[in-house]
Amino acid sequence: MMTAIPTGLAGAVLSIDLGALQWNYRALAKKAGKAECGAAVKGDAYGLGLAPVCRALWDAGCRSFFVARPTEGGELREVLPQAIIYVLDGLAHGQSEYYAKNDLRPALISTEEAREWAAFGRQYGRTLPCALHVDTGINRIGFSMAELKGLLADDVLRAGLNIALLMSHFACADEPDHPLNKRQIARFAEAQALLADIPTSFSNSSGIFLSGKRPESLTRAGIAIYGGNPTPWKKNPMKPVATLAGTVMQVRSVNKGETVGYSATWKAKRDSRIAILGAGYKDGIPRHLSSRTQTGPAQVWIGGRRCPIVGRISMDMMGVDVTDVPASRVSRGAQAEIIGARVSVDEMAGWAGTICYELLTRLGSRYARVYSGAES
Repeated sequence: MMTAIPTGLAGAVLSIDLGALQWNYRALAKKAGKAECGAAVKGDAYGLGLAPVCRALWDAGCRSFFVARPTEGGELREVLPQAIIYVLDGLAHGQSEYYAKNDLRPALISTEEAREWAAFGRQYGRTLPCALHVDTGINRIGFSMAELKGLLADDVLRAGLNIALLMSHFACADEPDHPLNKRQIARFAEAQALLADIPTSFSNSSGIFLSGKRPESLTRAGIAIYGGNPTPWKKNPMKPVATLAGTVMQVRSVNKGETVGYSATWKAKRDSRIAILGAGYKDGIPRHLSSRTQTGPAQVWIGGRRCPIVGRISMDMMGVDVTDVPASRVSRGAQAEIIGARVSVDEMAGWAGTICYELLTRLGSRYARVYSGAES
């Protein structure tokens, strides 16, 4: 187990508000209506820490969890012995015993996986629960409709499966007018008709807000739990959960005409003060946040205002132009909000040319991590 890093010894501090996370989960559960609201906690709970996040979600009422890898499921089982855990990546070849011992439910994606799971169940002495993942148009993993029909027509194979959930995944739920949404809804309805007595799951975070769906049994809320915007076409209805603050290592005076950082990409057009923060790309700060112009599009919050990132993001540090902030507000040891309530994770991801999912899941291991706010 990694030793916790004291805040005073870290170049940056990652604060996770578990109370806000619980609020987000309960809001999503309310929005899901009669459907149970599950939680996607893959990727170390989107980079925020599997154990503390999942305990907080359990206390908020979540009972069904979705991971990507079986080892994530094994780790989660130690944290929450009573949770229902689905493995979205399906059944790892030859690893059925691991799933069974940890009471993990593979979301089967092929007839080959279904045969392996059913055969192991016969050896194990009982049919083991699983999900069937049918591909309705995203074309990543899952049964095609023809493969699903073939499985259900095989009476011996069907009898060897304890199908606890029928699921699919939206490709464009964050674009409510995209025509693929309607096609996927229709294809999933076709699959539902084949397994009318089986609980269903279709909606991710954005899917929860999507209209025109048939009723489902279980949603799979993900990024919205962690504060990402599930409705990018309008204001974010979720509370920010993660706050990343970089510590000022030094404030430098830079004369007009001098440059900052590698490759001298930023040149001061005036006498300037530059705060150097102890966070870089080793910590998950995208190098694409490096300034491309004099002011640079990306900004942080420091000294009561937004200030632009200047120069190249390097492995361990980054520069911020604090010339317009009173000197008394920015000094060694001060904190600059890189992500948080004043600079949203979606906004920072946009500046970096990526999505908030990637930004959160790439947050590094060198931060001091501070958890607060959970309610039992």
